[in-house]
Amino acid sequence: MQNDKPKLTPRQQQIFELIQQAIARTGSPPTRAEIASELGFRSANAAEEHLQALARKGVIELVGGTSRGIRLKADTLRHINEGRQRASSRSEGALPFTLSLPGLEQLVLPLVGRVAAGQPILAQEHVEQTYAVEPSLFSRRPDYLLRVKGMSMKDVGILDGDLLAVARAREARNGQIVVARLGDEVTVKRFQRTAEGVMLLPENPDFQPILVPPEHPDFELEGLAVGLIRNQLLN
Repeated sequence: MQNDKPKLTPRQQQIFELIQQAIARTGSPPTRAEIASELGFRSANAAEEHLQALARKGVIELVGGTSRGIRLKADTLRHINEGRQRASSRSEGALPFTLSLPGLEQLVLPLVGRVAAGQPILAQEHVEQTYAVEPSLFSRRPDYLLRVKGMSMKDVGILDGDLLAVARAREARNGQIVVARLGDEVTVKRFQRTAEGVMLLPENPDFQPILVPPEHPDFELEGLAVGLIRNQLLN
């Protein structure tokens, strides 16, 4: 049977294993400096060269603008999980994926920070870093994590600094908690459609509802809230 997994050199395998271990242990990938320190490289540039090679082989994705911008690709996670059952029969040489780590059943999600007006919410420059999280935490599979700003949803336990798990969606039902874009702002509110338009309802009496008239040019539904992670748990 043909093996379509990319072959890694021993050094590339070593770095790949280090990335997996960091994600399994801390929930986030290592920095270039941490890789260099762990493996005895003279500089972070040497680590970067190996990461670029892993990216060319399709094992990882590199995200610009963040020191921890390393993602395990979905196909990579699938290959790892398949390989766990065959790891004991692997021979030495150019190495396919052989690690068996408990954290590899996790989702690897981008964390979105401040979103620039007029740009897709998952544009590369908006991604601060990535986290590996347990799929069982969420009511459905999320596409990304959004850092919550403010306390407008505190009465349902969504607090400033929390990470909201979001599934991309363009439609919502009344009562669902949504991520919506209004001009320059991305906001988390409860969705309610009325005869006057869409109401974005806070869960804090100190904040006022937002009425979005029909055909509002700057309104866009970005997704549905499907779970929440208290950010302190990931630090």
